[in-house]
Amino acid sequence: MLYGKKNRVEVLVNNEELNSRWYTGTGLYRNVWLYEDEQIHFAIDGIKISTPDVEKDMALVLVQSTVKSEDKLNHKITIKTEILDRDGFVVTEESSCSTIYGQTEQSHYQRIGIVNPQLWDSDNPYLYTCRLTLESDRKFIEQAEVKFGVRKLQMDSIHGLRINGKQVKLRGACIHHDNGIIGACTLEMAEERRCCLLKEAGFNCIRSSHHPLSKAMLDACDKYGMLVMDEFSDMWTWSKNMNDYATYFDMDWENDVEKMVVKDYNHPSVILYSTGNEIQEVGTPKGVEINRMIARKIRSIDSTRYVTCGFNGWLAGIDYEQTISKDIKEKAVRENKNLNDMMGEMMDIGDEKMIASMEVHPIMTERIDAFMGCLDVAGYNYLTLRHEMDRERKSHRVVLGSETFPCDIPELWEIVKRNNHVIGDMTWTGYDYLGEAGLGTIKFEGEKEIIGRTSWSGDIDITGKRRPVSYFREIVYGIRKAPYIAVEDPAHFGIKQQKSKWAFEDSIPSWTWKGYEGKTIIVDVYSASDEVELFINGKSQGKKQTGEKKRFTAKYEVTYEPGTILVKAYYIGNKSQEFILTDEIHTAEEKVNLEISSNITELRPNGSDIAFITVELCDKNGIVNMQAKKDIRIEAQGVGVVQGYGNADPYFQGTYQQKTIPTFEGRVQAAIRASYEEGEAIVRFMTEGCASVEMKIPVKKC
Repeated sequence: MLYGKKNRVEVLVNNEELNSRWYTGTGLYRNVWLYEDEQIHFAIDGIKISTPDVEKDMALVLVQSTVKSEDKLNHKITIKTEILDRDGFVVTEESSCSTIYGQTEQSHYQRIGIVNPQLWDSDNPYLYTCRLTLESDRKFIEQAEVKFGVRKLQMDSIHGLRINGKQVKLRGACIHHDNGIIGACTLEMAEERRCCLLKEAGFNCIRSSHHPLSKAMLDACDKYGMLVMDEFSDMWTWSKNMNDYATYFDMDWENDVEKMVVKDYNHPSVILYSTGNEIQEVGTPKGVEINRMIARKIRSIDSTRYVTCGFNGWLAGIDYEQTISKDIKEKAVRENKNLNDMMGEMMDIGDEKMIASMEVHPIMTERIDAFMGCLDVAGYNYLTLRHEMDRERKSHRVVLGSETFPCDIPELWEIVKRNNHVIGDMTWTGYDYLGEAGLGTIKFEGEKEIIGRTSWSGDIDITGKRRPVSYFREIVYGIRKAPYIAVEDPAHFGIKQQKSKWAFEDSIPSWTWKGYEGKTIIVDVYSASDEVELFINGKSQGKKQTGEKKRFTAKYEVTYEPGTILVKAYYIGNKSQEFILTDEIHTAEEKVNLEISSNITELRPNGSDIAFITVELCDKNGIVNMQAKKDIRIEAQGVGVVQGYGNADPYFQGTYQQKTIPTFEGRVQAAIRASYEEGEAIVRFMTEGCASVEMKIPVKKC
């Protein structure tokens, strides 16, 4: 350190080798802070706020603060703590005094009451601000502000999960940490946008798969009412890839768990900690002991939240496949039952009947009971048969579908609704991500195998556009009454397909299929109504039943003709309750223009604000032509830089740093990051046959 002179701090990161099962990014992709403090100061992450007692007319706020002295002398200190409401008005305050001895740390506990508090929950995420002012020898030293929410958590197998006394079912989304076209770069506005898109799509909870969630995303979840299950790691001592966290687990796990919990402590959105995901050791005594150690460490720091783990039965039971097979076959013979009835026809470990048999086998039960003994919630990855089975066996056990197949949501959500001990479902995944390429794609016979870029298993693609499965899920959840139309690609009609459990349908919300006039096309209608009626250019294609008994789906095979496709959803009750809702799609004209839009209108000159600009191929009526394809070039000038530029194509072969990107489903997207200067960020898009479009985004201080 050169005192009185400029110093340069460098952090070098080498992350060139394989280290995960998916795209992790590299470099410093989250904020790094350098703190400069007085000799007496609040310790880093030294302020903890909880609300141990919450009633309608009074809430008790416990403020714990740690003050650190680097000085050798003793000092008299005062901590003034104020609670501010959403509008910045002080609603209550408290002060405490003490003497801090040289080169020591001192903890302060302040119990502060809020009269008639505003409570935080998913529907009303009300945030207070706790402002602490530190004085030493009557001189101002430091002021710190921490946002927090007043809420009460309760959970048991009879009432399920309750927040402020009200039962809550988790409409959950697993998400990876990348932000699509900007990769792993974690910027506050990008995280906030992703949180908002997930909330708008009907989710009320996210699972950080499989990493401690960023502070930026936690802030967004607090602000918008998104509940959080924060997950520690994807592995413990057994590696899943070269150079992964297992290499460092024994040395680092305790410190890393502590950092995760301390990071989360003041965030009302966090309700669950996960000790890990699909840990390979779960079926071993050593794995059970590690799970206990992690859970114990979490509770030693934060006893106000619940602990779970994403338990994968396939990993827990892979070593006894043959034992299960033998037991079930012998039972089939004894009971004179067909092997199909006993789930005994097993060809390989990926066979559905084999997997189902493993879920309910006594050996699996024994291993689950040993592992779940230290957890508050049994988190089951793809173990759906156990959700209701546990109610009979373990009447006090609370269950969460911690990772499930997206296409199974009708059956999964029905289980959640009829069982209080099942507190929710977490689909894989809510938002598409880089890596695990092709997980959710559909392979068609005769097509050339192409290496993919994204998983394509998200309800929302990497540009933030909702896919048909998202609207389907919203209908299943019961929060969307209007029907939704999706059309399967006629190029694949009648072709044999290979479809993974993470895939949904080969469909998009488009009625523009040039070249397929007069040919058969499949229209999927999703609706919670009693029945639907499909119309093509005003002509009825017949009525079909929908709703829960039909998996909320009606499929039509129709002859394609351009124009308008419309569906009417009929809700049939008594005369006073009958009503009709509709959805419709129009054919886009062949001639298209570039239409430009942005999620925000201005940026701040802080080097981290970011705008997502979308360009779509639209006809004169504003209808997106999802069939049209054009290469679109980007140019940026002024005080903004292109952080990323791309599309949502799961098979995209380029990079997100290219200047020219082909459209996918009629659109491309650019992420424009502000510099540290005021001015304008000017972004222009050009393509052959269309007039160029330009957007100017002011970059200015608030």
